Amino acid sequence: MLFPIIMAGGSGSRLWPLSRQLNPKQFLPLAEADFSMLQATIKRLEGLGAALPRLICNEQHRFLAAEQMRLLGMEQANILLEPVGRNTAPAIALAALQACSEAEDPILLVLAADHLIKDVQAFQASIKIALPLAEAGKLVTFGIVPTHPETGCGYIEKGDNVGSGGFMVSRFVEKPDLLTAQEYLASGSYFWNSGMFMFRASRYLEELQRFRPEILTACREALAGGSQDMHFTRVDQAAFAACPEDSVDYAVMEKTADAVMVPLDAGWSDIGSWSALWEVS
Repeated sequence: MLFPIIMAGGSGSRLWPLSRQLNPKQFLPLAEADFSMLQATIKRLEGLGAALPRLICNEQHRFLAAEQMRLLGMEQANILLEPVGRNTAPAIALAALQACSEAEDPILLVLAADHLIKDVQAFQASIKIALPLAEAGKLVTFGIVPTHPETGCGYIEKGDNVGSGGFMVSRFVEKPDLLTAQEYLASGSYFWNSGMFMFRASRYLEELQRFRPEILTACREALAGGSQDMHFTRVDQAAFAACPEDSVDYAVMEKTADAVMVPLDAGWSDIGSWSALWEVS
């Protein structure tokens, strides 16, 4: 069974003043009138047979997140609270450790709470392609099929075909200038880096132990010293504050030999600017 991990810890800085520190964009109905971006992210999992999603969010957004989950009828879902932000590698480590304590080596589907995906059917098709790859021990990332030479996204260069619709990751590249982005688009071998992942919890923890053991140690200590308050999981503040800050891309995905990419062509946007919001509205 899939264990969805929804990262909802954004600070609300990129769409100010609509999105603000105490009410960031993932909790706002930017693309759909009836649902916030967080709720829409969870709704598009319907039909996949996934477990209740696990949220990771900032301590100060706990009641906002809980209320939005309640409105979806998911008030039993666990919410992991970060006392401070330490980027995505530690956040996913907390969720992976907790998930392993509740199930036997679950498959984690890591999603951002503030992405727009217009074609839910295509999104779910890519999820189903990724599942056997993750079950086989690969660390899957989803590469967005580019529609224009975007300079605001990192890119993934695809490597050899691994079958079942997946490709080895040849390399991750930083945000390019316009000329380079045009070359990427023309080649057909580069995809936007979506920041969405699927892998066995144990495989992620193994690779994190291999490449950034200090992050895993700090996360273990933070969970061990934490507490459960109804459906909120609080970690030890001092232990988590001492954790190094790093993204899952830098900490694991760019280093592992088992990174695989599944293309995703589903009308995706991270709505990272007012112009992006205008384009999808």
